[in-house]
Amino acid sequence: MTPYTMQNINTYLQKRDYPGRGIVAGLTPDSKHAVAAYFIMGRSENSRNRVFEAHYDGIRTRAFDEAKLTDPSLVIYNAVQSLGRALIVTNGDHTDTIVEHIRMGEGGFETALKTREFEPDPPNFTPRISAITKFYKSDPLKYKLSILKATDSSGTACSRHFYNYTAMAGVGHFIHTYSGDDGTRLYPFVGEPIMIGTTDDIDDFTQGLWSSLNEENKVSLFVRYTDIATLEVVDRIVNKHG
Repeated sequence: MTPYTMQNINTYLQKRDYPGRGIVAGLTPDSKHAVAAYFIMGRSENSRNRVFEAHYDGIRTRAFDEAKLTDPSLVIYNAVQSLGRALIVTNGDHTDTIVEHIRMGEGGFETALKTREFEPDPPNFTPRISAITKFYKSDPLKYKLSILKATDSSGTACSRHFYNYTAMAGVGHFIHTYSGDDGTRLYPFVGEPIMIGTTDDIDDFTQGLWSSLNEENKVSLFVRYTDIATLEVVDRIVNKHG
């Protein structure tokens, strides 16, 4: 299978028990809406004890049961944030890093992520994944994805990968944190973001994603469709708890 092969994201997810956390960016087939999606999964009680909630032009994670929250450092964060004519989606607190760099005029998406690296959770060294979609009336829709991951099993150094796309009708790109495991540790996503098909109907897209995630491990899903002409948004949040 080549990088140019369009994949069905639902079929892809159904074959994987634990892809971890995943981000989608793209464009609907009618070219009217930008597509953004983010899901989280969990295998520990601390990771599963979460929900998405709307927060300040985006979403954040919070504990479903505060009494069961043992370590908030890598599980509680702002995941999605609108900033002017941009939408930022990440799997950690580097959402705030990107927002702060842009607001302070200290560079953009790439510059911000060059100050961060993978998560400090050996032996997995969970990759930090990110996306930014920019809405400019005079230009075609464009988006970027990134992954920061360990260069080796010891977390000796960080490799940073950036991918830039001009949107195409009916096409999205998907990146997630884990490619698999050996029973003792999880391995990072390998290769370029996966080219997938999108749909014009947000509810069809949301239902397809949610139903394709492993029932035992899925935790929460967020989907946003942004009208490119008006910047009006429609959001869907699905939580396993609550």
